[in-house]
Amino acid sequence: MKSLSYLNKYFVKYKWRLMLGVIFIVITNIFNVLKPEYFGDSVDRLKNWKAESDNDLLLEALTVGSVYLVFALMSGIFLFFTRQMIIIVSRHIEYDLKNEIYNHYQNLDYTFYKKNSTGDLMNRISEDVSQVRMYLGPGIMYTVNLAILCILAITNMILISPYLTLFVLLPLPLMSYLIYKVSSRINKISTEVQKEQSNMTTLVQESFSGIRVVKAYSRTGEIYDKFAGTSDAYKAKNMKLVRVNSFFMPTVYILIGISTILCIYIGGLFYYDKSITLGEIIKFIFYVNMLTWPFASVGWVISIIQRAAASQTRINEFLKTKPSIINPTSAPFTFKGKIEFKNVSYSYPNSGIEALKNVSFVLEKGQTLGIIGRTGSGKSTILKLLTRQMDPSSGSIEIDGVDLREINLSDFKDQIGSVPQEVFLFSDTIKNNLIFGTIHSSATQLELEDVCRKAHVLQNIQDFPDSFETYLGERGVNLSGGQKQRVSIARALIRKPKLLLLDDCLSAVDTETEEIILRNLTEQKIDGTIVVSHRISSIRNADFILTLDMGEVVEKGSHSELIDQNGLYAQFYQKQLLEEKQSPEFED
Repeated sequence: MKSLSYLNKYFVKYKWRLMLGVIFIVITNIFNVLKPEYFGDSVDRLKNWKAESDNDLLLEALTVGSVYLVFALMSGIFLFFTRQMIIIVSRHIEYDLKNEIYNHYQNLDYTFYKKNSTGDLMNRISEDVSQVRMYLGPGIMYTVNLAILCILAITNMILISPYLTLFVLLPLPLMSYLIYKVSSRINKISTEVQKEQSNMTTLVQESFSGIRVVKAYSRTGEIYDKFAGTSDAYKAKNMKLVRVNSFFMPTVYILIGISTILCIYIGGLFYYDKSITLGEIIKFIFYVNMLTWPFASVGWVISIIQRAAASQTRINEFLKTKPSIINPTSAPFTFKGKIEFKNVSYSYPNSGIEALKNVSFVLEKGQTLGIIGRTGSGKSTILKLLTRQMDPSSGSIEIDGVDLREINLSDFKDQIGSVPQEVFLFSDTIKNNLIFGTIHSSATQLELEDVCRKAHVLQNIQDFPDSFETYLGERGVNLSGGQKQRVSIARALIRKPKLLLLDDCLSAVDTETEEIILRNLTEQKIDGTIVVSHRISSIRNADFILTLDMGEVVEKGSHSELIDQNGLYAQFYQKQLLEEKQSPEFED
C-alpha cells in the first residue's frame, strides 16, 4: 500500500468530487435499507390486516408496491450519481497519470531507453495504469459501499435479533476468503494468459514487419507453425482460466443459499417462540441478499489492490528515475557556428566499452566536417554527444566557446536539423511527416516542394496519386529505402537549421543522386554541417575529414591531404573505387 500513497496528490486534486461520491453512496444505501424495513413492516401490517373490502386490500398493496418502487428508483438514481463521481474521477486520474508518465518518458535521456525495452515502457503506461485505475474506481467505490452498507444493515439486523444476525452472517466472511483465494488464482493465471498473448502479438508484429524477408526466404509455413504453437498455448492457458473461473459463481451462490437457509430455519424457530415476526424474517432475507455481493467483493477488491500496488510500484520505479541530461538554463541561445571537441571520451555505462578516446576538433562557422570509419568506430557517438543525448565521460564540448552543458539545450536543438542513421517515418501522410520537422508545425506548399526538391525526392512524391497526402504505412513501409532517407533529409531541411547533422543517411541512394543532394545542400544557408558516412563520395567535398578507428582520430585533413597520407582513409578510398568498378550501384 505504500506505493499507492503516490496517488494521494490526485485524491487531493479531486477531493470534492470524491466526497460528493461518498455522500451519494450513503444516500444510496439509506434508500436500500429503507426498502426491507418498509416491506417487512408492510408484511406484518398486511398479515393482521382486516379490510372491509377487497378494494381496500388492493389499494394497500398498490401503496406498498409504489413506495417500494420509489425507494428502488431513488437508490438507482443516487447509484448513478455515485458512479458518475467516483468512476469518472478514476478516469480523470488515469488520464493525468498517463500524461505524467508520458511526459516523464519524454524528459528521460538516451541512456534510459538503451537500458529499457519498448515493450516494458508501453506496458507500464497502459496495463499498469489500467490496474491502478481499477483500484481508484471500483476498488474505492466497493470498499466505501461495503463499509456504509454494513453499518446501516447490520445495525438494523442487531436491533431486530442479535442471535439471528450472528448465525446469518457466519458464511459471509468465509465467502470473502474463498472468493479471495479464487481471485488470486485467477489473477495468477490471467498474468500467464497476458504473457502468452504478448508473445503471440510480438510474433505477429514481427512477421508483419518482416514480411519481405519471410516471403523472400519462403518461410511462411514455418511462421504459421510458430503462430499455431503460441495460439495453442494461449488457448490452453485461457481454458485453464475458464476452469478456475467456473468455481467463482457456484461458490457465491452456495454460500448465499446457506445464509438464506439459516435465516429461514433459525428465523422460523424464533418466530414460533414469538421472539421475531414474519416481517422481520423477511427483512433478514433482504439484508442477507443485500450484503452478499458487498462481502463477495471483498476478495475481489483485495485482489485489485494487490495488483494496483504491484503496478504502481513498477510505475514509481520509472517516475523516480531522474534524467541525467537536463536543460541547465532558460536563457535564450543562438548558435553562431563554432563547435569544438576537447579531448572528448565516452564509455558506455553498461558494457564499459570505450566508444571515443580523446577526440578533438574545431568546426568553424560555415564549414563542413566529414567523419568516416569502420563500423563501431564511434562515428554516430560524436553526433549523439553533440546533440547531448548523453554527456562525455571526460573532456568537453563547446558551442561558440560555451560548454554544451551550460547552454539552453532546447534552443540549441531547435536550431539543429538531424537525419539519423535509422530512418523513422510515422504512419501518417508524407506532408505531416515533413511538417514534423518544423519548429511551429506549419509550412507552406512551396516550402514543402522546395525542401523535397533539394532532397531530390519531389518527383517521387508527385508521382504518387495523392502526392503529399500519400499515407505512409508503418515506418514508411511503402517507400523504398532511398525514398525514406530523402524524405528524412527534407524533414530536416524544412526547419531551416543552422547546424545540419547527417548520420550515414545516403547509404541507400546511388552516387549520382547522392551528388545531387549534396550539391543542393550547399545552397542552404547553414552555419555548420557534419556528415557521417562510410562512403568517401559523401564526404570528399567536406572542408576537413576525421578518420576514426576504434574510437580514436587516426587521421585529420581534407580529402586530398588524406589521400596523400596514404593511411586508413586512402585504403577506404581505393577499396571503394574498386567496388564501384566491379558492381554498379542501384537505388533500393
